[in-house]
Amino acid sequence: MQNSQLQASTFVEATSSTADILVISRVFPPAVGGIEEYAYNRCLQDPDRVIVLTASCTGEEAFDQAQSFPVHRWPMPSYLRSVGKLGSLLKQIVNMVWSFIMAVQLYGRYRYRYIEWCHGYDFPALLLLSYVLPIRFFVYLHGNDVLCPAKNPLLHTLFEWTLSRAEGVACNSSFTRDYLKDHFRFDAPTYVITPTVRPEKFGPRDLLKKAPALRAAVRAKYNIPEEAVVILSVGRLVRRKGFNRVIENLPTLLAKGLDVYYLICGRGPLEAELKALASQLGVQDRVLFAGYVPDEQLASYYAACDLFSMLTFFDAEDKSIEGFGIVYLEAGYFAKPVIAARVGGVEDAVHNLETGLLIDPNAEEEITDALLQLCTDQPLRERLGLNGQALANRKIPHRILYKDRVVSTLS
Repeated sequence: MQNSQLQASTFVEATSSTADILVISRVFPPAVGGIEEYAYNRCLQDPDRVIVLTASCTGEEAFDQAQSFPVHRWPMPSYLRSVGKLGSLLKQIVNMVWSFIMAVQLYGRYRYRYIEWCHGYDFPALLLLSYVLPIRFFVYLHGNDVLCPAKNPLLHTLFEWTLSRAEGVACNSSFTRDYLKDHFRFDAPTYVITPTVRPEKFGPRDLLKKAPALRAAVRAKYNIPEEAVVILSVGRLVRRKGFNRVIENLPTLLAKGLDVYYLICGRGPLEAELKALASQLGVQDRVLFAGYVPDEQLASYYAACDLFSMLTFFDAEDKSIEGFGIVYLEAGYFAKPVIAARVGGVEDAVHNLETGLLIDPNAEEEITDALLQLCTDQPLRERLGLNGQALANRKIPHRILYKDRVVSTLS
């Protein structure tokens, strides 16, 4: 018992020390995205310990000044922020060079002891830093960042080398962890630390109390009757998100006498194609494109819907897969049931028959049956939604990485 108390005391002392962790991420708020949110949530857990190093982005100055931890940014020319293969390659080079240079500079200022590398991209810079600086490091992985080095022999070797030098590897889902272990050989311990919902992202803490009013406002905006069933999707309009699968099922749902609407928040290259599909099927009045919706307004859309659906699938051509899917947890936070594909890390975000329904994204009959079931069974929607809310409020602190290290040192 005495030994256990010593370990706990040492752990608390380690987490309450001065800033000693450099968190490096090529993307960070106020930029919007899954990795951005994951990295930010991590920093908010231990603001007294972290220093952030990231790329510049639009709106950074006001955001950085409002944080309780220091944020340092390397320059990212605006002309490199556009999409395209050449632009992506140049950005990757800029990220690697500047993250290395500034990490060395910041060591002279802070004498930090650890680096937390918030994704698997640009990892050669981390590998070099591990030899240049007297630090230990952890790597966070999210799914797509593991696919990239897995396909290239040289990157595969360098990535294994990097992982073998890590203190630990934190994966955003069981899928990412299993994929990593199946394709790479290394001895560092692995942890599954799933993304969490940050309520402040949507506005005041008491936002859920205002859900009925928010629901009514969005439905009035789009002329949706209160008794109608609204299906919601939130995400970038790309093929692997599976928006077309819901649109293709709307004629069947309407033929069953259901008053149903499909509300899509997001924009992307597939928008014109999705609108054409809706028109071709004669459901253009039932598919509502909200475009880009800022976080502070997104709560109203979650409140307005009756169920959330995102039927993602593995896109072999783009080498892209859903490593987790924070939008599923966000829907759960607002007590909305989810229909999702049984693919990638989604099974960590959606528990089948508990918080939603998991289906084969390529089985048309399964998709139709799941949509019909949730559109017609309100008690089931409410039960799954409440379970989803409980799941969304569970949190795994990133400091468990250091707890294990302290315990092993004392043993």
